Amino acid sequence: MTVNLEVAEGVGTLRLDRPPMNALDVATQDRLKELAEEATRRDDVRAVVLYGGEKVFAAGADIKEMQVMDHTAMVLRSRALQESFTAVARIPKPVVAAVTGYALGGGCELALCADYRIAAEDAKLGQPEILLGLIPGAGGTQRLARLIGPSRAKDLIFTGRMVKADEALSLGLVDRVVPAGEVYAQAHAWAAKLAQGPALALRAAKEAVDTGLETDIETGLAVERTWFAGLFATEDRERGMRSFVAEGPGKAKFL
Repeated sequence: MTVNLEVAEGVGTLRLDRPPMNALDVATQDRLKELAEEATRRDDVRAVVLYGGEKVFAAGADIKEMQVMDHTAMVLRSRALQESFTAVARIPKPVVAAVTGYALGGGCELALCADYRIAAEDAKLGQPEILLGLIPGAGGTQRLARLIGPSRAKDLIFTGRMVKADEALSLGLVDRVVPAGEVYAQAHAWAAKLAQGPALALRAAKEAVDTGLETDIETGLAVERTWFAGLFATEDRERGMRSFVAEGPGKAKFL
């Protein structure tokens, strides 16, 4: 399999496994969608790590496969391409990308689907599609601009240049830079901590933020208000408030 889902201690690791560079061919895209939907359904998966291994996250699409595709073929394929990445972005649980080596093109777009990105000190990220006479097609023009702002996103997309981890951090493209050997461990620790939290509240927080970014503030506030009130019907809310009153903040156990 080109993508695997490994679950331990509430954390599901979506592991790309297509050496040497984890090129995202059609089969890998379809498998990614399948496993993202499985991670969404499974109650034993409470947080997710996206990982490509110690050497590379994902170097992009399979260019040899794409080269033989004409306009008609890509019209038919492009929606499925986007849907595979959207399935990752819509996992209603905390998702962290553990970025090692290269995260280029589709690899960068996959990292953009995470809620948080931890990168190795030697990682390189970018959207080089313009150098092929193309633009990003798996969400890069949309998610990148929403994450780092339109002018910074246009710089990366227009030039196709790669950025090193330190610049990616300054741009807001990644959230933490760590030694290469610590990337997965720190990403897993981030996910494992949240896997112990209130699942419905985390889901609500993610949906409220993501929906708000895609709409006007009044609609976003309505979504927030609905989720906020709805959580008062949950056992986790009762447990959290009871613990706060009895023991003080941060002591509640949600599992």
